[in-house]
Amino acid sequence: MRVVVVGHGMVGHRFVEALHSRDTGRRWHVTVLAEEGRSAYDRVRLSAYFDGVCAEELTYAVPDGIDLRLGEPAVSVDREARRVRTAAGEYEYDVLVLATGSSAFVPPISGVEQNGVFVYRTLDDLEAIRDHAKGREVGAVIGGGLLGLEAANALRLLGLRTHVIEFAPRLMPVQVDEAGGAVLRRYVEDLGVRVHLGAGTTAIRRTAPGGRLGLTLSDGAHVPADLVVVAAGIRPRDELARSMGLATGARGGVVVDTGCRTEDPAIYAIGECAEIGGRCYGLVAPGYAMAEVVADRLVGGAAEFPGADTSTKLKLLGIDVASFGIAPETTTPRDDLLDIVYLDPANGRYAKLVLSDDAQTLLGGILVGDASAYPTLRASVGGPLPGHPLTLLAGDAPGDVALPDEAQVCSCNAVTQGQVVAAIADGCADVGALKECTRAGTSCGSCVPLLKQILKQQGVAASKALCEHFEYSRAELFDIVRIREIRTFSQLIDEHGQGRGCDVCKPTVASILASLHNDYVLDGEQASLQDTNDHFLANIQRNGTYSVVPRVPGGEITPEKLIVIGEVARDFDLYTKITGGQRIDLLGARVEQLPAIWNRLVAAGFESGHAYGKALRTVKSCVGSTWCRYGMQDSVGLAIELELRYRGLRAPHKIKSAVSGCARECAEARSKDFGIIATENGWNLYVGGNGGFRPRHADLLAADLSTEELIRVVDRFLMFYIRTADRLQRTAAWIEGMEGGLDYLRAVIVEDSLGIAAELDVMMAHHVSSYIDEWRATVKDPERLARFVSFVNAPGTPDPTISFVSERGQPVPGVLGAHS
Repeated sequence: MRVVVVGHGMVGHRFVEALHSRDTGRRWHVTVLAEEGRSAYDRVRLSAYFDGVCAEELTYAVPDGIDLRLGEPAVSVDREARRVRTAAGEYEYDVLVLATGSSAFVPPISGVEQNGVFVYRTLDDLEAIRDHAKGREVGAVIGGGLLGLEAANALRLLGLRTHVIEFAPRLMPVQVDEAGGAVLRRYVEDLGVRVHLGAGTTAIRRTAPGGRLGLTLSDGAHVPADLVVVAAGIRPRDELARSMGLATGARGGVVVDTGCRTEDPAIYAIGECAEIGGRCYGLVAPGYAMAEVVADRLVGGAAEFPGADTSTKLKLLGIDVASFGIAPETTTPRDDLLDIVYLDPANGRYAKLVLSDDAQTLLGGILVGDASAYPTLRASVGGPLPGHPLTLLAGDAPGDVALPDEAQVCSCNAVTQGQVVAAIADGCADVGALKECTRAGTSCGSCVPLLKQILKQQGVAASKALCEHFEYSRAELFDIVRIREIRTFSQLIDEHGQGRGCDVCKPTVASILASLHNDYVLDGEQASLQDTNDHFLANIQRNGTYSVVPRVPGGEITPEKLIVIGEVARDFDLYTKITGGQRIDLLGARVEQLPAIWNRLVAAGFESGHAYGKALRTVKSCVGSTWCRYGMQDSVGLAIELELRYRGLRAPHKIKSAVSGCARECAEARSKDFGIIATENGWNLYVGGNGGFRPRHADLLAADLSTEELIRVVDRFLMFYIRTADRLQRTAAWIEGMEGGLDYLRAVIVEDSLGIAAELDVMMAHHVSSYIDEWRATVKDPERLARFVSFVNAPGTPDPTISFVSERGQPVPGVLGAHS
């Protein structure tokens, strides 16, 4: 059986995923005809492209076995022969699914077709806007709805002074009422965006050949602009359906029944191109619901469209805006409704709840400025209020609300409270597991706080105890050690723990002590606490040998030092390899060889690279403005300064960094725990990235910092991470798990909201001033050198089980299936 999907946007992709998961016998062969030359991507997060998120991060993975034809849109359909024609060929089908989405609506404005005027719909549109904005000063957005405000934020991020022109008397007229619109306008204008309301654009004219554009408004005003974005709404892409004679709605859209089937029983339509129940939906959640319906029907089910949840929650220009239930697009009084309103102009907060006339049933609402109650309120629509109205509207939603099983927790993926509870009963013990099992929280993410609340209600809240010997979390132990000035594990467990400790708490406490005091890690009791790698200041390899990784700050190295590394590798017969962190690995050293190897390296000016420790590893760099014709700043100089500043800094997990000299990102800074990218005005700082099993791009924390400002913020970021993160928690997971996420982190370390910035500064200053290279301290001390033996009772005897074979002219382990 053959199904052809026309369109590969979010809804088309969701259909492919849904059918792939249901059709376990692979009865259906799926062909997808995509108009764009790239795979489906997250249009909900489209504006993140201007906040540093790359196209690859927005792109969805395509299930195995799908015949995806990129850049090959359908041209025509022969319904009688059941054949789709493209410019490249023909495809026969048993079922055709139209997922053609919508296009940007461009009003008939005189001059709208000229250069410098753009729509805001696809990644290609955004790339064109970005390229045109270079060297420009002023931008204007026609449209003050959801998309218009996203476009306005994009222009701000591109450095343009921005105007928003909205024909309606308020911003976001479909989602918020007059009072909410007023609060929203104040927020937007406080950000420097000029708002023009109650005025349409009648013409776009260029003031002079090659000069600036000018917008003429219906109220007679004139708005100058170098770049114009039209964000005036969308229209269903139904031209293919019209060409094959399918019925369409009065305002566009392919007419379908509750099973999403058109008048042709072999053709379905889903998403923004479909008119169902007399309406087209421009939101992703109804489109996802349609995709699930059609997938169910193709495997023999009888699912029907359950109706649309048009609730929305967005952060526009940094402002929380949410609307749910009955859409209060008008202020026309109704006798059967009761409104409860909360207005706090001083703090920029507005909220409105719509109740039944007996005040017993929540029907909908609006939240502007603070949408923390949104997940609970949206899930409560159709039932009683989950708390006192004033408490809810003031942003203090109770954490113990008991929702009925049928309450929809995740509207994007139609996941109910009952399904979440069932997943927890089946063993899902955290938000990540619930996402994987139910898909809740995998789209817009607004229901994640509610998932955490349900986990807690079900008694699955994780214990904060580090292990059976300490009832405290790592962060709490860090504060105990810091405040009480504890310097040994014995003192800590005697005063605040029980038992003798284990392989969980001992290395954790060793790391805390090293972070706070910066003492030599192998002296006294400290030595017994270390992980295997720290025990010999080297990474153990699979055959029992160790690696030697000298520090190469910023990846810069002199020919003389390169020669030393080569001579050491040759003399000790070590395997050599360039690492991804811009330094050189020497592998295959026996434990008794480590002191002699490091004695030569230290003499040549090398230091420990701390590849063995939960500490700063490397700060990569590109060649920057010193050599590169695109470079904006000295990335190598900054990388060296940062690596030497943070070398040896012990942390809950390894830390990696990079500095790129321009937006071309040759150093891959956004894949690091903290990454820096040069701008014309200074440096942008990104945090929370990592590679590994679950790669994640870092998020922008602060922009256009001077070098001094940058170092101060990085100091605080690292020390706050070291102070509060869990054991073995990377910065990405630390930020994701933080209540308030990146905004909270920014408030703490940039705005000093907790008043601890000075403490963090002092902690970092202590680290920098007290740093001592561990290997330099080791090779100078006979007592410390005595530990580097394979056998304590035969210190001069090497381990006889270690052997090597030659491969590509280098020694490699001669065990575990290695070949010669």
